[in-house]
Amino acid sequence: MRVCIFGTGYVGLVTGTCLAEVGHEVLCIDVDAAKVEALNRGVVPIFEPGLAPMVASNRAEGRLRFSTDASAGIAHGEILFIAVGTPPDEDGSADLKYVLAVAATIGQHLQRPAVVVDKSTVPVGTADKVAAKIAEALAARGARIAFDVVSNPEFLKEGAAVEDCLRPDRIVIGTDSSAALETMKRLYAPFNRNHERIVAMDVRSAELTKYAANAMLATKISFMNEISRIAEEVGADVELVRKGIGSDPRIGWRFIYPGAGYGGSCFPKDVQALAKTALQHGVRTRLLDAVEAVNDAQKSHLFELMVRHYGSVSAIRGKTIALWGLAFKPDTDDMREASSQRLLDQLWDAGARVRAFDPEALGEAKRIYGERADLALCGSSAETLEAADTLVVITEWKQFRSPDFAALKQSLTDAVLFDGRNLYEPAEVEAAGLAYYGIGRGRSVRRA
Repeated sequence: MRVCIFGTGYVGLVTGTCLAEVGHEVLCIDVDAAKVEALNRGVVPIFEPGLAPMVASNRAEGRLRFSTDASAGIAHGEILFIAVGTPPDEDGSADLKYVLAVAATIGQHLQRPAVVVDKSTVPVGTADKVAAKIAEALAARGARIAFDVVSNPEFLKEGAAVEDCLRPDRIVIGTDSSAALETMKRLYAPFNRNHERIVAMDVRSAELTKYAANAMLATKISFMNEISRIAEEVGADVELVRKGIGSDPRIGWRFIYPGAGYGGSCFPKDVQALAKTALQHGVRTRLLDAVEAVNDAQKSHLFELMVRHYGSVSAIRGKTIALWGLAFKPDTDDMREASSQRLLDQLWDAGARVRAFDPEALGEAKRIYGERADLALCGSSAETLEAADTLVVITEWKQFRSPDFAALKQSLTDAVLFDGRNLYEPAEVEAAGLAYYGIGRGRSVRRA
């Protein structure tokens, strides 16, 4: 099938590449000429395991192309995906200006019937707005061309997006048109061979499903982070609590890992946008408000543990902090809403210096912070330890999981480790002579 995808960001690029991988002819459109030119040279702007070689192979075979020519994309595609950004507006609602701009462009250039697919994460009712915008542009041309607007939300995890796209748990398709549903089923047939993955529903239910899924996962994380605070105060170990409740099939193991707070491009803005949508319809979302508040507080907790260890904020002045991890999660270079950003600001406000390493996010950190005298972006985890007083682990990259604790003890002037993702066993760390602070590990295991 011939597919046009508007937007070569995270969702658009992964979706377009995976559709090309299974044999569809995909033309990706973006207004950023520099990005398009780079993609046509084989330069992939994001880090996602497996994505770059797949882009290269499908470009070489002619199934995946990139252009800034919107009219060419619309002429090419029998299915037109809208996969542009929906950043949070000042009030927390999703900003639809890019989505609606693409809709207007489609209406201006559409010459034959097509299925228009909302792939971007958008509030309930957006499909109606997209349809109205396309119809308005068609009417301005005096054109009468049939089209359908379908909601097809993405469920991609950063760091596993290619796998999620090629082997999806479910494919949600929201439409009231049987013809559009059949078109989408043909598109996704290569992903749907082993068992039925398509979940068909009306458009508004599909739009809400995406937000509800992310809000549920964010709720599980914030719940465990709140339990971790209780564990610290009562002397319990939240990792044992996690194992105790995770074995309950009604709860399960996924998304109940306590840590320094969730971040990224989805959970923070989607929880806010869902709450804002509810408020616009007169529904007060007390639970979602609490989820967001718990997460916001959790992002400050590592610094609170540091203050507890050193006795005061002023005692941190002049310290050099080794920081392992900058991305909001492993296997990505994404620092949007990352807990590391909150910690960096707190450390700098306290007068500390930071030596940081991340396997993929150093370029993004340099873009965000530029050159600073109080920030050294290092080429390895070992380099961060040079002349460092303290180590903080904030992203659970695999290469951080088994350090030499005896060597850490020799490297760190203050011999203290703050484990923001509970990667280590407290007893093992303390046996090497380091003070250990984890998330919710209980007062008994935090001895300076």
